Amino acid sequence: MIHHPPRYLVDVDASTTPQVFTHTLIVGSGVAGLRAALEARQHGTVILITKSNIRESNTEYAQGGIAAVLSTTDSTAEHVKDTLNAGAGLCHEDAVREIVEEGPARLRELLDWGGNFDRRGADVHLTREGGHSRARVAHAGGDATGHELMNLFVRLVHEAGVDIWERSFLIDFLTQDGECVGAIVQAQGGERRIVWAGCTILSAGGGCQIFRESTNPSVATGDGISAAYRAGATVRDLEFVQFHPTVLYLAGASRKLISEAVRGEGGVLRNLSNERFMPAIHPQGYLAPRDIVSRGIVREMLRTGDTHVLLDLSAVGADRLARRFPGLMETCRSFALDPTSQPIPVRPAAHYLMGGVVVDRLGRTDIPRLYACGEVTASGLHGANRLGSNSLLEGLVHGARAGEDAGRTAAAMNGRTRQVPRMRESGPPPATELLDLTDMLNSLKAIVGRSAGILRDGPTLGTLKDTLDQWCGYTLARRLDGPAGWELQNLMTLGRLMAEAALLREESRGAHARTDYPDRDDEHWRGHLEFRCGAEPVYQPLREQA
Repeated sequence: MIHHPPRYLVDVDASTTPQVFTHTLIVGSGVAGLRAALEARQHGTVILITKSNIRESNTEYAQGGIAAVLSTTDSTAEHVKDTLNAGAGLCHEDAVREIVEEGPARLRELLDWGGNFDRRGADVHLTREGGHSRARVAHAGGDATGHELMNLFVRLVHEAGVDIWERSFLIDFLTQDGECVGAIVQAQGGERRIVWAGCTILSAGGGCQIFRESTNPSVATGDGISAAYRAGATVRDLEFVQFHPTVLYLAGASRKLISEAVRGEGGVLRNLSNERFMPAIHPQGYLAPRDIVSRGIVREMLRTGDTHVLLDLSAVGADRLARRFPGLMETCRSFALDPTSQPIPVRPAAHYLMGGVVVDRLGRTDIPRLYACGEVTASGLHGANRLGSNSLLEGLVHGARAGEDAGRTAAAMNGRTRQVPRMRESGPPPATELLDLTDMLNSLKAIVGRSAGILRDGPTLGTLKDTLDQWCGYTLARRLDGPAGWELQNLMTLGRLMAEAALLREESRGAHARTDYPDRDDEHWRGHLEFRCGAEPVYQPLREQA
């Protein structure tokens, strides 16, 4: 039996809770949320909440870059084709085309604002990544594109007068008469507040912290997806989790992502016997899409019994490594590694959720006045597997669109944002016994990593679903006060949906690989699995999608 979460994680009482009013509320401070804030601020007041500091998001750690057609030797048609190929039949071609076509303008906008992108002479330097047929990825600071983007956007949102609430946690969205009217938030210092908003934009990122091996920062706990699901929004494609192929693997060290751009510059994958293994797996070899490289590495590890493979960068050259990948070189030095003379031990780790909250071309969810943009969404761009460096592109394009539409909509509401609904809702009862949140979180990460990782099978997924049903039954039925408890409940919700979606999809496609159903099945599975709270999952064939 499916255990559905409660509508609200805590009690909501508008008569006793401090209240704040704004035209637009934005949840999350990655590139999508910050770009949305700049747009919405042109039409009214904006509050942006972020549960850590403003810089702590997946964007900050993005090493790759922004994919955009800037070269005369490239074309929109080729970028669209590469995206569709990576998406394994589940991309929405109209969404792909719109985002790809808008990409160059969004990148030039960053340049006009002072974005410090790497250059080759007067032109932006473009590099090639896995799955791309051309060099079309713009980067900054060598391998610190996300960091440079955050420098730019943090300055811009402060200059624009966006009201930024750091260390503030989204508990739940507030809905009345089927519309989103704001959110209940625990602000810095622990005070609980109600933020009434004309429109709300969700840009809270993904949830790959549900895996023990993850490239994501600790804040990526699926809060946005789970809160939107509790509020009644449709979520889809949660079975598709992209694993980054090359993450530093050293005992006791945190998992540091190594950009696939190093393979575009000449890096080679080898097993511990110094044998190249990717050329025999795919025609593009080391530059195959991420899902193919990740599976190739895992199968090679299973064949050899090793815990990792090796990334050989000797052909790249010391000068080019130092100039192009200064962050990687600094990371290696901190672990006494010299990538110019010794290979780097690597293995895959969970990196990106292709699925999320369903949105249209303007970022609108199926809950009126609730928008979403960035990794938290299923926009139609990524399909079953994301093409590298398309995520920052999507954040810029959909962030701008969602911010513009939400800002205009909120401004046109003629003061309705200050009309306080008489709202009183009950959350689950308080916990009657002390739960060991750390132990439960570690157990959740371990079982999801073992059962829903890169290679999956039906019996294991079935056991995972049944186990998470039981765990959700006693975790979500209790009121847990504080971010650690809410994060656990959000990850439990996400994990349970992910397990059922992966079990239901009886095929292998993109980032979803079933050893018991190894083939792609377009006749039965070229479509989306969609979930709404309180309802059974629905399969939507792609041809029925807008």
